[in-house]
Amino acid sequence: MAKSDPSWSEVDDYIVQQLIGDDPVQDACLAANARAGLPAIDVSPAQGRMLELLARGVRAQQILEIGTLGGYSAIWLARALPDDGHLVSLELEPKYAAMARSNIERAGLADKVEIMVGEAVGSLAALEANEVLRFDFIFVDADKENYSIYLDYAVRLSRPGAMVVFDNVVREGGLIDPASSDPKVPGTRELYNALQNHPRVDATAIQTVGSKKWDGFLLGIVRDD
Repeated sequence: MAKSDPSWSEVDDYIVQQLIGDDPVQDACLAANARAGLPAIDVSPAQGRMLELLARGVRAQQILEIGTLGGYSAIWLARALPDDGHLVSLELEPKYAAMARSNIERAGLADKVEIMVGEAVGSLAALEANEVLRFDFIFVDADKENYSIYLDYAVRLSRPGAMVVFDNVVREGGLIDPASSDPKVPGTRELYNALQNHPRVDATAIQTVGSKKWDGFLLGIVRDD
């Protein structure tokens, strides 16, 4: 496992200070999650703002999130939506979903966010049955073992031109080690394999360092059939 450099977090702090500023709503969200014992695996503030800006950049009106946790990233994404926009977030754990609903309500975004509780594959199948609902932006930050499955659903549930973003796709360099002891590496590598020469998705990935250590995001654009 790669060692973390203290300057990574210091640079993150500088970015937040200079470009984002104080965010009492998100601070309250993280504090509530910590009190409830949720794992501290949310995106960083700089990463959350990046997601918001990416969603705004594609003028997303319908957003899908796979992996709600306590609602921190959902709040960032919901802020990108127009007044009539809608975000659907999928969460396996009822406890996490309940905390997310509380945080999202406190943020004044409850009218824009729907949380579906249960295994994501089942929830995705239910969404696919709704032939009207198609998404402009999809953020995946859930169990890595199913990343390639989530990619398949993301393509089928997207409008042409939609952006798909996967988190945690470098795993402190474990990605390039087929013998890695990290159980989440094989599913991540399957995602890359699925995207190699994909007929409908143009993709790239970028490494990141910061308060969340060394990892990365994968970004794709869904083309027409």
